[in-house]
Amino acid sequence: METLKIDKQNTKMIAHRGLSGLEPENTILAFIAAGNRSYFGIETDVRITKDKKFILCHDDNLKRISGIDVKISDATYEELRSYCLYDFDSKERKEHVRLASLEEYLIVCKKYDKVAVIELKEVYREEDVVNLLDTTFQYLKEENVIFISFYLKNLQYIRKYNSNVKIQFLTSDFDKAILNELRKLEAGLDINYHQLSKEIVETCHKYGIEVNVWTVNNPIEAYLLLTWNIDYITSNVLE
Repeated sequence: METLKIDKQNTKMIAHRGLSGLEPENTILAFIAAGNRSYFGIETDVRITKDKKFILCHDDNLKRISGIDVKISDATYEELRSYCLYDFDSKERKEHVRLASLEEYLIVCKKYDKVAVIELKEVYREEDVVNLLDTTFQYLKEENVIFISFYLKNLQYIRKYNSNVKIQFLTSDFDKAILNELRKLEAGLDINYHQLSKEIVETCHKYGIEVNVWTVNNPIEAYLLLTWNIDYITSNVLE
């Protein structure tokens, strides 16, 4: 299997959880696979361990990706890193497939000159946001990072400490009332593409709000979005 290449025009393509259509999601394998292709950015999910360290995982539990029933927030960083995850093809746990650290991901983004699209997966404490910013900017410049979150408070904390880095508000539904908050935060919209319309894109662009969509894997649907002058497409397999 390979990626499905599309004529993306001026739209920026983002590899969802790394190239998760070809490699185990949020692993170094997936990040390097994305790094070796034409993606603008590589997206990942950041959670906080019991000992307040960052680890990359979409779910709050390892059961789906490893068969091991352990909650991220109840385990230490070292414990989580010790577990083997399922291989992409065989769906068996493999020694070389493990959770990645934030630092490893940032190193890959820097090496392959990709924008890091970092999702804050839970409600962060203010000190956690500060720590995340400090760690990220040890490796990458502001212009090479986008922070995204379903939790507006996380984005507000980021803006409190950094007025320049790009941020995007994740949502499953479009609420016109959120536009004023996005304008105030100078934030973009990152929305489920099923809930998007050309009119919403035009409204966002009218107010200088960039639009990202998730998770588009069908090239026909992607081409429709391209006609709406979408700014970013997040995908598991489209390139």
